[in-house]
Amino acid sequence: MTLRPSSARSMYAQWPLYAMIVPGAILLIIYHYLPMLGFVMAFQNFKPTLGFFDSKWVGLDNFVYIMNLPNIYQVIWNTFYISIMKVVAGQVFPILVALLLNEIRINIVKRSIQTLIYLPHFLSWIILGGILIEILSPSRGIVNQIIQAFGYNPVFFLGNADIFPYVLVVSDLWKEFGFSTIVYLAALTSINPHLYEAAVVDGASRMRQIWHITLPGMTPVIVLVATLSLGNILSAGFDQVFNLYNSSVYETGDIIDTLVYRMGIEQVKYSLATAIGLFKSVIGFLLIAISYSLAYRFANYRIF
Repeated sequence: MTLRPSSARSMYAQWPLYAMIVPGAILLIIYHYLPMLGFVMAFQNFKPTLGFFDSKWVGLDNFVYIMNLPNIYQVIWNTFYISIMKVVAGQVFPILVALLLNEIRINIVKRSIQTLIYLPHFLSWIILGGILIEILSPSRGIVNQIIQAFGYNPVFFLGNADIFPYVLVVSDLWKEFGFSTIVYLAALTSINPHLYEAAVVDGASRMRQIWHITLPGMTPVIVLVATLSLGNILSAGFDQVFNLYNSSVYETGDIIDTLVYRMGIEQVKYSLATAIGLFKSVIGFLLIAISYSLAYRFANYRIF
């Protein structure tokens, strides 16, 4: 395919812009595309000493082995369950907070609250994990001290398999809801203020204004964020789970990413870990394709 003269001239005239893309493109190729060659390990009995070319080819045997693991379906269920709870909570709570912040008329108070709720987003799970371990400690944590003050026994939040998934959801919400609120606050600024003035003239209360003006005005953004979040259903948050979980909560807290880590790094089963990762990537790709299709259909959002 040859470029038309006008296209070639346009590219030549804008070569500085194309040059700015080169460093990012190189990093993308090195860290995202070249590692994809490692997917071949999923179809091999990979031995590091033999490399990709000399390791024995086993076809789909690794996938068959994975599907026969006694805990694989529980791990997949845990991943879906935790991810779906995070998506729902990560949608509803930021919307409520954005609506509440929008009702604050004193700017210094509004901005101070925004800053405080944004801060956890910029902290890594290494830091927040340590904070949560101290806060939720059954012996010295402030949460259990409050529980004991009311006459109840302390709760081992990070060691109880029934409670652990909800600890993950609440702590993830604490970290991310402030940053997610930005999107909905931005959506609120696009609503025509004359609609509120007309509603006041008609005698509408604040709740009526929120229900009939604010929420409908936010609906396209809400639908867009909800549909795009479908692509992350199989990403339940490796950093968070890895820093908080332990063997006593594997039953409900083990997810696909942590299983891949244990099999690939701890047990040195590279081929099996790659097969699980490839399975997750294929399902994730399908979910992303579906989510973008839904985003275009319901929110008129397109990448290109």
